[in-house]
Amino acid sequence: MRVLITGAAGFIGQQVLNDLAVQQPNWQLFAADIREIAARDNIHPLHLDISNRNEVHKVVAQCRPDAIVHLASVVSPPPGMSEETLHAIDVGGTLAIVEAAVANGVGQLIVTSSGAAYGYYPENAEWIDEHDPLRGHARFAYAKHKREVEELLVRVRVNHPELRQLILRPGTILGRRVNNQITDMFKKRAVLGIQGSDSRFVFIWDQDVVSIIRKGLEKGASGIYNLAGDGALSLREIAEILRKPYRPLPAGLVQGVLRVLKPLRLSQYGPEQVDFLRYRPVLANRRLKEEFGYTPRYTSREAFIAFLDAQGVPHA
Repeated sequence: MRVLITGAAGFIGQQVLNDLAVQQPNWQLFAADIREIAARDNIHPLHLDISNRNEVHKVVAQCRPDAIVHLASVVSPPPGMSEETLHAIDVGGTLAIVEAAVANGVGQLIVTSSGAAYGYYPENAEWIDEHDPLRGHARFAYAKHKREVEELLVRVRVNHPELRQLILRPGTILGRRVNNQITDMFKKRAVLGIQGSDSRFVFIWDQDVVSIIRKGLEKGASGIYNLAGDGALSLREIAEILRKPYRPLPAGLVQGVLRVLKPLRLSQYGPEQVDFLRYRPVLANRRLKEEFGYTPRYTSREAFIAFLDAQGVPHA
């Protein structure tokens, strides 16, 4: 089997690449990224600027893959990256991959979307199912782009059903080496929340995500699945586990403070962070377990504790 992995130098991409190299030594793995990747055994590195349509088509035609695992995306944009560049990578890159896949007769496309595609809204269901609407969020480029990507993929499923799609919507991914804007929230002296909101988080362990991708390739799976461990943790429960005070603040106060601090670069968070906290999409994983046939090794609570243990953070 020939598998092309985009974003192969990223956090999940490296792990998928290493896992497949060991578990499927007879597969040919084409590791594509704008960053350098070392060649070894059955791993063939390729330079790829996912925002360059011509380069994408050239790489796919060169590899002739049976399946593409499309992981290339920008989760935490570097300072100064424009909205146009973000869109070109997240949405334009996916469009180019899909076009090239269809043109070259690729049989399967696996795309990591996100629970963020559901958006941050007060009317979100208590537990969000894969059939709930995708609304993104106008003020979160990541959520907005994931919605656009999924709308694009719907059209492709209609026009090109021969390309099997496996769409994965992870909750917050945790692992031994995770360090991002969300995990930074848990390293403060206190856990801040928004008054009137439980702010529940669902977590999925990174190795579960890797195993799900491998299983999807091995069985040639298609469908749409939320990726989350069982259960959810509110910010109050997270504070209790961390043995830190929980301080819920008025939404207006937090928005006002962040509106001042973000332009001054005194905070990495902007006023939109309030919606991110109080209207979190809480993902149901029933379809993942019953239809796809995979039960995450960790619940949300267990994944959070495993993350703290790996980072050497004391907890209850």
